[in-house]
Amino acid sequence: MKKILLIEDNPDIRENTAEILDLAQYRVLTAENGKEGVQLALKELPDLIICDIMMPVLDGYGVLHLLSKNETTAAIPFVFLTAKADRGDIRKGMSMGADDYLTKPFTDQELLSAIETRLTKNDILKKQFSRDVEGVNHFLNEARGFDVLTELSKSRDLRHYKKKDAIFLEGSYPKGVYFIEKGKVKIYQKNDQGKELISSLHKAGDFFGFLSLLKDEQYIHSATALEDTEIYMIPKEDFFSLLYKNTAVARKFIELLSDNLLENEQQLMRLAYNSVRKRVAEALVKLSDTYKKETDQQFSMHVSREDLANLVGTAKETVIRTLSDFKEDRYIEISGSTITILNYDQLVGMKN
Repeated sequence: MKKILLIEDNPDIRENTAEILDLAQYRVLTAENGKEGVQLALKELPDLIICDIMMPVLDGYGVLHLLSKNETTAAIPFVFLTAKADRGDIRKGMSMGADDYLTKPFTDQELLSAIETRLTKNDILKKQFSRDVEGVNHFLNEARGFDVLTELSKSRDLRHYKKKDAIFLEGSYPKGVYFIEKGKVKIYQKNDQGKELISSLHKAGDFFGFLSLLKDEQYIHSATALEDTEIYMIPKEDFFSLLYKNTAVARKFIELLSDNLLENEQQLMRLAYNSVRKRVAEALVKLSDTYKKETDQQFSMHVSREDLANLVGTAKETVIRTLSDFKEDRYIEISGSTITILNYDQLVGMKN
C-alpha cells in the first residue's frame, strides 16, 4: 500500500482529502503545518507528499526546500495544493522541484489522477537498470513517456572506432555523454612536452566524458580507443533533460556516472607518493580489475609499454625494467606485447 503524506492547515480540506485517499486504498499520514510535515516526512519517508502552500509556522515552499536538501527525501514526488492560480506561484514551485500543482477546489478525479501519474513515474525511475546498452535504452525509453521528457534521446547512434581512433580531443567542446557498448577506452592528458598521462580506463558498460559537459567547458582530457570499440553517444540535450527535469532521474544518472571519481582522486595521491615499482603493480592490478572477466583463470592483456608508462606516469624504459623484475619474480609472464598476471595477490600486496 502506497503511503501519502498530506500537509494541510485547513482541517476541513485535510479531513476530506484524507478520506478520498483512504477510499482509494492509500495509507494516509496527515500534518497540520509545515514544520510537523517535515518531521513526519523524515520519519515515515512517504511515497508521495501533498502540501498546501499558505500555512503557519512553515509554508509549502519552506517544506519543499528543506526536504529537497535531505538525501533521504529529495526524490519523493511533491505535489502542491494552492487556492491561488497565479503563474508566478506555479513557476516558483516548479523551479524549486515540485512535480505537480493542484488548484483548490479540485475534484476527486483530478486529485487521484495527479497522484497516480506521479507515483507511476517515480516507480519507473526507481527501477534498477543494467549497465549495458539494453539497460540504458530501457531507462531512456521509460523516461521518454513522461511529459517533461517527450523529446528525449531521439538521435542515439552506435559509433565504431578502430584501435587508436580519437573519440574526443582536449580543447574540443562536449556534444554528449559516451557509453561503451563494446571495447576499451583510455582517458588521458598531455603536458607541455607532449607526454601523456592516462587518468582513467573504461570498458563496456561505462559512461565517460560527462564532467566537462556538466561544467559547460572544453574537454581537459582526450579519449582514444584502446582496441576496436563501439560507443553510443547520448546527445547533451537528452543528458540535461535527464539531469535537470526530474530529481529521481538526476539521482539515477549521477549514480551511474560517478563510479570513477574516487578512484581518480586516489590515483593522483598514488602518483604523488608511491614508488615506481608500486605504481607499476597498481597499474597491472587496475588493468586486471577493469578488464578481467569472471571466467578468466589468468588474465592476459595486450598493452603497449607506452600506454602502460602513461598510466604509471613514468618513462617507458623504467616500465620495461620494472616489468623485467616482475617477470624474474614470477609475478607476471611476458610474451611480446602480452602480459599475463601470474600472482595477482602479490601485486595487490605491493601496491598497498
